Amino acid sequence: MKSILLREIKSFFGTPIGYLVIAIFLFLNGLFLWVFEGDFNILNSGFADLSPFFTISPWILIFLIPAVTMRSFSDEKKQGTIELLMTKPISIWEIVGGKFFGAFILIVIAIIPTFIYVYVINSLGIPKGNIDMGSTMGSYFGLLFLIAAYTSIGIFTSTLSENQIVAFITSVFLCFIFYFAFQGIASQFKDFEDIIARFGMDYHFKSMSRGVIDTRDVLYFVSIATLFLSMTVYKLKSLKS
Repeated sequence: MKSILLREIKSFFGTPIGYLVIAIFLFLNGLFLWVFEGDFNILNSGFADLSPFFTISPWILIFLIPAVTMRSFSDEKKQGTIELLMTKPISIWEIVGGKFFGAFILIVIAIIPTFIYVYVINSLGIPKGNIDMGSTMGSYFGLLFLIAAYTSIGIFTSTLSENQIVAFITSVFLCFIFYFAFQGIASQFKDFEDIIARFGMDYHFKSMSRGVIDTRDVLYFVSIATLFLSMTVYKLKSLKS
């Protein structure tokens, strides 16, 4: 798995892809949080709070992560190198794991510079340091699990077609369904609203954002990631046979 992981990292940073992903993520967040007028502008909110960042990031990542993962196996299939990859002396799980962690690490690297937002808000608060660090760190922790879930979905959809655009659109659609759709459906069924909402990522991400890490929320994201990675392995095994 290490060889696949290193290959993925080199491919990201050996081309403009890695730098572009990091730049786009930081640029979009910077515009919405510090420049554009609106509900997400931190300076206009009057609160020493980073919640606008954690509100908008899942929506940016819904498009950014599929853009990163769409080439994972689609490109291998298109170039005809998938057969060569499958003959390497490593298991399919190791191949999938290498692809997964390569994309995951890239997105995490894009997240790291946003810690400067914490410092800025902490400094601007009245009194200084007037920021809920528990909630902020819980939100970052939840964002890591959300990234893992999105990435697993993107890796899976990249096995469905050699066309990267198809993989991208399918991944965006599935990420949207799992993040937002269950909350929307739940609002239509008041008697079962809480039960239905629990199937969505939004519910568990917001739960972590409160600063309390519940094992049920962790298990939810781990289960989603494991499910789609398992489906990826199954799909690749079917191609191999």
